[in-house]
Amino acid sequence: MTNKNYNINDLGFDKNLGKFRIDNNLETFSVGRVILEHKERYVVLTEYDELDCELIGNLRYTAQSRADLPAVGDWVALSEYDSDKGLIHTVYPRKNVLERQSPRRNGEKQIIASNIDYGLIVQSVNRDFSINRLERYITICHAANIDPVIILNKVDLVKKEQLTKLINDVNSRIGSILVIPISNTTGEGLEFIRPVIKKGNTYCLLGSSGVGKSTLINSLAGNVLMKTGAISEAIDRGRHITTHRELIVLETGGVIIDNPGMREVGITDSSVALEMTFEQIYKLAEDCKFNDCSHQNEKGCAILAALGSGELHQETYDNFMKLEREQARFSTTMYEKRKKDKAFGKMVKQAINQKSLKRR
Repeated sequence: MTNKNYNINDLGFDKNLGKFRIDNNLETFSVGRVILEHKERYVVLTEYDELDCELIGNLRYTAQSRADLPAVGDWVALSEYDSDKGLIHTVYPRKNVLERQSPRRNGEKQIIASNIDYGLIVQSVNRDFSINRLERYITICHAANIDPVIILNKVDLVKKEQLTKLINDVNSRIGSILVIPISNTTGEGLEFIRPVIKKGNTYCLLGSSGVGKSTLINSLAGNVLMKTGAISEAIDRGRHITTHRELIVLETGGVIIDNPGMREVGITDSSVALEMTFEQIYKLAEDCKFNDCSHQNEKGCAILAALGSGELHQETYDNFMKLEREQARFSTTMYEKRKKDKAFGKMVKQAINQKSLKRR
């Protein structure tokens, strides 16, 4: 439980949410933001306290999918009871939802967090560095209309020449996105992150295990808020500690959502997101000879011509084609699943009607 009071506006509550509260007669309920979720139990931060909350029955039973239930980052209307408990009655409309393909269920989405302003994509420069993975994270940010920021961590572990090449490679392929090189160990570069973190904005940390996301939160907070793992000499990275999504309010302003390291970051069905990430490719495609060009072997393909001239990176093209196929598979799987669900629902309805006729 916290002993600090917060202004809900500083936590991100805006005029649109205030209007929804009035229009839907929710003024008798308290306003809170979900900071932790665990098996349909929620910790909600209000202006005065942290409450251990559960859903009212109607909200739970009318939910048609997981997306209808609260997620970390959501604003909720709640009533309080006892000294530290509450009941969630309503989930406020989401400004956006950061999501990925569900790693367990084909054709379904998994919410990472909601109501985000910036996605802080953290990657370590000393191991497992991948611009392809950066493009994947950038795509899911674009799908949610979230501004991505790339943070290259552990710069103290590579030579200056190697770091310069890495940054140049990133800027060459992803030139329009802010890149901040830092070291949590030495503090280098942190002064460039702090101006980005502003009161009232919400930032979601994204990245693989061991890249230093939780340590970054501690660095920005100026004290230990998150547990971090010891460095393994064998693989030169921290052990993964974060096991759940959690919303943290920094003393200096700004709200950060920490995430467990994600091995799989499958993109969903947003073609607009791909177009934003691979803007160069889509602009080149406008000059292709054929409207239905697959950009693989057609004569008159502007994209293949750009590959041949060196104007387009081969790695960018390969990753684009991979993500485009992945998106197409997900869209097809989701369509087939909805079609089956619709057919099953129709069958159940027919069975109920037949049963009712027999009773007459």
